[in-house]
Amino acid sequence: MEHQDWTTVVLRKKAPKSQTSSEAAVADARRHGVPIETVKKFTAGNKAAKNVLPNAKKLEETDELKHERVGHEFKLALQQARLAKGMTQSQLAQAINEKPGIINEYEAGKAIPNPAIITKIERALGARLPRPPKKKAAREEEL
Repeated sequence: MEHQDWTTVVLRKKAPKSQTSSEAAVADARRHGVPIETVKKFTAGNKAAKNVLPNAKKLEETDELKHERVGHEFKLALQQARLAKGMTQSQLAQAINEKPGIINEYEAGKAIPNPAIITKIERALGARLPRPPKKKAAREEEL
């Protein structure tokens, strides 16, 4: 059996490369008074967090620092249409394949308007709901 190799093989991971941002290096730099810049990554190591802030781009593009919310007219129309149909919030949410909390947010006026969800609600209730005015039209009126 000379064709077989019975020597022991040891497999190990490579040792992690030492980084200059290790805690010891940071502490040493602080003792010597060296300026330190640390950056905390928002979604560090989370592959599933691709769309954590889907509305962040919309927020950055506007001058206001608030998201647009559904209006008072919309939430009242939604409640009236849902009650006229004899549905609960949970039943409506199930009919449009969304979570009940989303319907609750829309009826409380806390939701950021999503045209796709509003269209699904309109189809399920068989009623037309008031839409918020488009931002471009509102800006032209101001000018």
